[in-house]
This record gives sequence, C-alpha cells and structure tokens, in this order.
Amino acid sequence: MFPPVNTKDPVAVEVEVQTAYLALFPSGDPKLVPRIFGWVVDGFMGGRPDYLPIDAAYHDLEHTLQGTLCLNQILRTRHQSGAHPPVPKRLFELGILAIFLHDIGYLKRTDDKDGTGAKYTATHVHRSAEFAAALMTEKGYPALDILAVRNMIQCTGVDASLGRIGFQNEAERTVGLALGTADLLGQMAAEDYVEKLPVLYSEFAEAAQFTKDKASIVGMFSSAQDLVRKTPTFWEYTKNRLTRDFGGMYRFLNDPYPFGPNHYLERIEANVERIRQLLSKP
Repeated sequence: MFPPVNTKDPVAVEVEVQTAYLALFPSGDPKLVPRIFGWVVDGFMGGRPDYLPIDAAYHDLEHTLQGTLCLNQILRTRHQSGAHPPVPKRLFELGILAIFLHDIGYLKRTDDKDGTGAKYTATHVHRSAEFAAALMTEKGYPALDILAVRNMIQCTGVDASLGRIGFQNEAERTVGLALGTADLLGQMAAEDYVEKLPVLYSEFAEAAQFTKDKASIVGMFSSAQDLVRKTPTFWEYTKNRLTRDFGGMYRFLNDPYPFGPNHYLERIEANVERIRQLLSKP
C-alpha cells in the first residue's frame, strides 16, 4: 500500500526513515537520522544563520518530505531484494541527506528582499549543492562525502544530463538515480498534486522574471492552465525517462516486490486521469 505517513509532519517521516535505516543497518548510529532531520528542518524553518525561512509555495518542506519518503522506500526495498551493486550504510546515509537538501537552494538569504525563493527555479539545483557543501563542511564531513551528495543532488535537475555527472562509483550512481526518481514520483503521487499545479506555475512565472534563460523550464508554460494541459504529456515523457535514464528504480516501489502493484504509479496515473477529465469539460 501507499505509505500511510503524513508528509506534512516531519516527525512522522523521520520515524519512517529511522525505522528503515536501523532495520537495514542495525549497527547504524541511532542519532544520525534525527540529527540530519534536525539540520534540514531547522534550515527550512529559518534557523540557519544568514537565511530566511522557506517561502516558495510549491517547493516547501512537505515537497522535500514527499521525496524523502519515496527514496526511503526505494532504497529499503532494493537493499532487501539483494540488488547489485549493494548500497552500503554510508551511501544510504548520504542519500537521505541529499534528498533532504536537494531543494534547499530555494532558501533566500536574510538580505534578499525581492520576491520569493521561487525566483531561483533555474538555479536552485546548483544553489542546493553549494548549500549542502557548506553545511557538510561545517559538520565535518570529508570531501568525498560532500562530492557524493553534490553528485546526487545534480540528479534532480529536470533536464539533468546524468551521463555527465562524475559519480565516484556505481553504488553512488545508484543512489543518485534513486533520488532523482523519488523527487519526481514523490510529488506527482501526492493527493493534492492536481490542486497544486497552479501554485507550481506561479513559481515558474516568478522565476521567469529573474532569469534570462528563456530555454529553461520557466519559459515552457504560458499560463497555469497551459501547465495543467501539458502535464499528461510531461508524465509520458517522465515515464520514459524513469526507465531509460533512471534505470527503472521505480520498480522497487512495487509492493510486494517484484511483481506487486506500484501504488506510486497508480496514484500518478489517477492524478493524470483527473487532469484529462478536467480538460475535457466545456
């Protein structure tokens, strides 16, 4: 079944991730997951020096929690299935940190008074990687761990060229592909995804005012209705990308694995069907 976890509640998601982490790695640090959650939730809430609380309406904390929950399920099932290459404890930990930081680039600095963090849509992946590097350096992570997280975050760019990312090994690449998959599926399977599409457009529209890159995603939609209209086509493109570029990581969401139904895909298909029905109304 779809994870019965309230993604508006950071504590509920933390408990789910902690349970999976310690089930897979009984020798793991029981304080690690709460510590990571604390760092990132604090950042979103305005607890980081020189940064304001998140004010992007779509790419908020819940969006990040949706992706985190999905990545957690992918990595847990994959580990339990004995898939190769295996993902060791350290990379599981770094993957959770990376998914939590993948949209932290929407945060504004305290002296940034113009607009919301949505204006950074075109640059947020780079900004997220830079924020992650600074945070991890502050917390004493070694350079190779920082590089791993930066590589994983790059997998979430909507037009990311995955073949150009300098993964250090195949296991790191595996977590990166799983993270990119989770970022897409976590949000599109949300119960209120259809209702939030106009909010997503508002972020794109704001970003268009702050970027000269008219070829980027912020220039792809002329209105909120246009974004809604193009979403079924985007989903068809995404399904191909999930299989071709992201290595079919979504299959580890089949429950039970490997031949059970995939409730993430089912929920997305239901959302897309709702959109088609809305568009068919006069």
